[in-house]
Amino acid sequence: MLPWVLIMGLTGLYMNHSRTVISIFQQAEFSEKELEALRPSAPITRESARILAGSVWPDQHIRKIWKENYHGRPSFFVSTGKGRIILSIPTGHHYIKTRYTRRTFTPNEGLVHRKVYWESIFSDLHKTGWLGGGLGTWLADLFSFVLLLFGLSGSMMWLVPRITRPGQGLGK
Repeated sequence: MLPWVLIMGLTGLYMNHSRTVISIFQQAEFSEKELEALRPSAPITRESARILAGSVWPDQHIRKIWKENYHGRPSFFVSTGKGRIILSIPTGHHYIKTRYTRRTFTPNEGLVHRKVYWESIFSDLHKTGWLGGGLGTWLADLFSFVLLLFGLSGSMMWLVPRITRPGQGLGK
């Protein structure tokens, strides 16, 4: 029960004071300026993006591939059930994005940056009680119901003796 109280307290605090809470978990900034100098060894195509997605998530069906700008560069987006791959056309670096993280990879160095989306983590923890929405909100709803019962029983324990004692009514 105590972990749930802590989770709901922290995430509730986040809901009311998001900037302050996020500043505690803030990560070092990453400058993408150094990525500008990268050049791919071969032209980046839609097929390149499909192959990359297959190597990252071989068990996932590709839902959609499209082209749009990301961080000011034309890129191919590949959407799967686990997340998105974003492949930069001019530089060849790519991002692997899920609901909770974004990892940046370069062709030569591999992983160069990892960003955690704390907003999504806190929001999901507060709404569902765990990460990922696959099981719905029933556990968080149950916990909320228990807290309501706890609050009501405490109120009754305070109120009933004051009402039932002769000469000790609420107004006196």
